[in-house]
Amino acid sequence: MLGLFGGYGMNSGRTIFAQLLDHLPIHEFRKCVARYRGNHRTKTFSCWDQFLALIFAQLTYRESLRDIVACLRSQSHRLYHMGFRGSISRSTLADANEVRHWRIYADFAQVLIDQARVLYVNDDLGLDLNSTVYALDSTTIDLCISLFPWATYKTDQHAVKLHTLLDLRGNIPTFIHITPAQLHDVHFLDNIIPEPGAFYVMDRGYLDFARLRRWTLAGAFFVTRARKNFRFRRILSHEVDKTAGVQCDQTILLKWFYSVQGYPERLRRVCFIDPQTGKRLVFLTNNFTLPARTIADLYRSRWQVELFFKWIKQHLRIKAFYGTSPNALKTQVWTAVCAYVLVAIVRKRLSLELSLYTILQILSVSLFEKTPISQAFSRHTRQIVETADHNQLKLFEI
Repeated sequence: MLGLFGGYGMNSGRTIFAQLLDHLPIHEFRKCVARYRGNHRTKTFSCWDQFLALIFAQLTYRESLRDIVACLRSQSHRLYHMGFRGSISRSTLADANEVRHWRIYADFAQVLIDQARVLYVNDDLGLDLNSTVYALDSTTIDLCISLFPWATYKTDQHAVKLHTLLDLRGNIPTFIHITPAQLHDVHFLDNIIPEPGAFYVMDRGYLDFARLRRWTLAGAFFVTRARKNFRFRRILSHEVDKTAGVQCDQTILLKWFYSVQGYPERLRRVCFIDPQTGKRLVFLTNNFTLPARTIADLYRSRWQVELFFKWIKQHLRIKAFYGTSPNALKTQVWTAVCAYVLVAIVRKRLSLELSLYTILQILSVSLFEKTPISQAFSRHTRQIVETADHNQLKLFEI
């Protein structure tokens, strides 16, 4: 167990990258490879070598295949001890990204996601709520028109859309779907199996009453925003505490014919004034038991998925792609997700108080170091604190 969790004895002389691999269930990876025959007729560069190269690229911010290969070859004497068994070249890595099924890495990402969710299951959401809370959203990834002719979006823009279902305990992406950018967000709901008792928080782009009725029938709850032209019939009004920002809490029925056909049951309408911006927000939900303010706080928590998209675009390599085919693009996105979840797993297993961003920054400059991984994080943390204190002293010693 010391080797897995960064013990000093067993990890002395091993690179930090090799110690990170201790947290990967390699037997599960082999199952994913066998499922899609990823190593069929492969002699020198296995799926594991490809995966390690791409994870390394994500953690060290490599911008191109040439960049990846040059960096790894500069440390050729350490590659074997970092887990690499095949020779690495630009052509072999490019070919692997083109022909090896992206589902190998999607399936393995799901294995890591399941492990991470177990680790974060007891995290406090700050909502006085024991249920699982998911946030739904999507982000558009712009692509070069000449390099990605298949990703048609607009006349002057090519792109794909990344749809994500985020578990807010640990901000773990539990389901990801990559589609053409022109596909409307609401179609993403068709891919989700509602979890009884869970809450799903989404914006107005997912407001389709016929689809949302599946959540009610499955015993799951949703919180979304009403459109401006929303028409309804008030059945009952409940007392509210306006000092908490809640303006009204109503039980309603839909009025429009097609809306009623899609959702004939009652809904709850909560009107809330954001104290920071003064903006009036109207929420719709099928939950009638939580306090109205908690409904508003649930919707506010949806912004965690926006932060996830911002983080993954800034700190993982999905802006500059290593290949131009759909398979290469999806392979890179899923290995980026693997890197994100792996860091989340390590953070929890080592009981690190650092943010994911800080951990990634440390890893980006220390993967080749031969020191116990927990010691590396504690040392870098001290350096960060000491640097901050030193600058502050200079500021006030004028």
